[in-house]
Amino acid sequence: MTRDVVRARRDTQFKEIARLLTESGVTAVPVVDDLDRPMGVVSEADLLRKCADQADPTGLAPVPHREAWERAKAEGARAEELMSAPAVCAREDWNVVEAVRLMEAQQVKRLPVVDEADRLLGIVSRGDLLRIFLRRDDAIRDEITADVLRGTLGLAPWEVTVDVHDGRVELGGTVGSEGLIPVVERLCRSVDGVVEVSARLTRRTGDALPEPGAG
Repeated sequence: MTRDVVRARRDTQFKEIARLLTESGVTAVPVVDDLDRPMGVVSEADLLRKCADQADPTGLAPVPHREAWERAKAEGARAEELMSAPAVCAREDWNVVEAVRLMEAQQVKRLPVVDEADRLLGIVSRGDLLRIFLRRDDAIRDEITADVLRGTLGLAPWEVTVDVHDGRVELGGTVGSEGLIPVVERLCRSVDGVVEVSARLTRRTGDALPEPGAG
């Protein structure tokens, strides 16, 4: 997330919001209350609604039909009147999958990120989430090996091999049961930066495990 968040207060005026958007190079700002808790979001589209609601000077284009709430927003002059509310927020400990699913479900392009007291910590955009796919292959491989295979699943380093190329993960080796194979794949897919997972894993037969470096 971006931590240095440009924000508006509930009484921030229309022109001040337009200035914030223009000078900061952003397309929307969260609106916060006196405790810095997000109330809603004001976007360029919210501001442009006022312009679109005006009569065409040439008289050629009719004023578009608006629902009552749309007319109220178009006539608004302060942030709390212009914003889309309530604010759709993410928690700071969410993973990328949770954030993306909420964005898709709510059809929003950005999420204010809040702490346990619902105070604004930052904001995450679609671009921020896409940036994880620029993660280096060696960082992805190290996380899968150390955190997923060894830490979570307790697999020995010689049981499963991990190769990563352009975010595509290739797994090879053996595991204790066939039921563990889809678990390994699912956990690897959840690692930031992974594009796809190809698993050539088989169930291990016999009780003895090869010793490290054994031929």
